[in-house]
Amino acid sequence: MDDLPVPGQKVQSSSVELVAGGPAANAAITIAALGGQVRLVTVLGAHPLADLARRDLEQYGVEVVDAVPDRAEPPAVSAVSVRIGDGERTVVSHNASGSTASAAINLSDVDTVLLDGHHPGLALAAAKAEVPVILDAGSRKPVFEDLLPQVDVCACSSAFTDPVDCPVITRTHGPDPVQWFVGDERGAVPVPEVQAKDTSGAGDVWHGALTLGVARLGHVPKAADMPELIAFANRIAGVRVQHEGASWRARLR
Repeated sequence: MDDLPVPGQKVQSSSVELVAGGPAANAAITIAALGGQVRLVTVLGAHPLADLARRDLEQYGVEVVDAVPDRAEPPAVSAVSVRIGDGERTVVSHNASGSTASAAINLSDVDTVLLDGHHPGLALAAAKAEVPVILDAGSRKPVFEDLLPQVDVCACSSAFTDPVDCPVITRTHGPDPVQWFVGDERGAVPVPEVQAKDTSGAGDVWHGALTLGVARLGHVPKAADMPELIAFANRIAGVRVQHEGASWRARLR
């Protein structure tokens, strides 16, 4: 839309899309579009909207494991409005807050695990993997107190300001350089300057690219690995913001 609405105002959008999304789904689609094999463990259920999301994810090559396949309620849903001109967005979400889903998760064939904590039981089960574990720390969730001691890489947004004690820490700042910390070593990697058309999900795409990069490394990143890892994630997120809606997915293939 040309302008984001203010309270009491109605605006006309130039287009509309109904697609699978959210932090884990966008990251999974990113990994698949970049040629990686990815398994998304989540909660979809049997609602018609869940079927749409499932088909969308599978279209991009994401293997979906539904922890509560008989759930009758709608899956988590977000309404995203994007402003033409600078790609700024607003998001209204009914997320997985209060989720009690749990399941045994197959970790025998994975190289890297990415968690976001939206489904605490699933996150705690996946954090047991004996491979690099990455936490998407966009905003604090109660389960983080239990997750952080098990995490190898904490990928923070600028909004996540709580103290973090992890082997590897990254911190994104929108278009500003991404900071990294490994023990006593630290650095920053600039973000490519691009014309932003849609910033929704940019952080999710960044986390997906970082996860794929760590998987290809085959070990918890060292300080020497960080500039290249982050530059890769920055570049892929830059592709995302240059395209409106879900069209970025095809651009990564």
